[in-house]
Amino acid sequence: MSATYRYLNLGLIVLVLFTFAPNATAESPKEQLQGTVDRVIEVIRTIESPRDIEKNRNFLRQILLTRFDYAAMAQQSLGNRWVDLNGKEEEFISVFADFVEHSYMSTLGSYRGEKVVYDRDRVDGASAEVDTRVVSGEGAPIRIEYKLHLTGGEWMVYDAVVDDISVIGNYRSQFARVLRTASLEQLIQSLRAKASGR
Repeated sequence: MSATYRYLNLGLIVLVLFTFAPNATAESPKEQLQGTVDRVIEVIRTIESPRDIEKNRNFLRQILLTRFDYAAMAQQSLGNRWVDLNGKEEEFISVFADFVEHSYMSTLGSYRGEKVVYDRDRVDGASAEVDTRVVSGEGAPIRIEYKLHLTGGEWMVYDAVVDDISVIGNYRSQFARVLRTASLEQLIQSLRAKASGR
């Protein structure tokens, strides 16, 4: 597994750690991150085996489903091919969400108590960016910039940039390569198979 791929997966894990609590409009994005990280890390710290992952799967899934804008993430991952779904938008969003969930579930065991340092945040109307660093005892810190927007009164994550590599941009590149020789239906089936571990 390449270092870049590992960092992107770690970025997805940290997205889970930094999901936002209710009343997002009452606090800044950075405050939302800081206010929820301890609660979620308590769960992550209990994960020592695949059995622990399964035990906490429903809880972590609920966090993702309620705090991540999967519709925006899915649309951006397809780029200009989104308009070609022709009525299958909801199916793609669902399959995409399952695919992302499987990706982070499969790498939860790599968490080793890394420290999160919160740097600056920037809010521009309904959009925000929060800069963080994940610091461990080995190697350089991993820089993660979260991109958020207000949806339904709550701040929602729609992308993370891990050491200058966009998670959603990475998916868009992968999907574009697949779609050079495959149909959208074949891409959906491929993502569904990966999400189920096949």
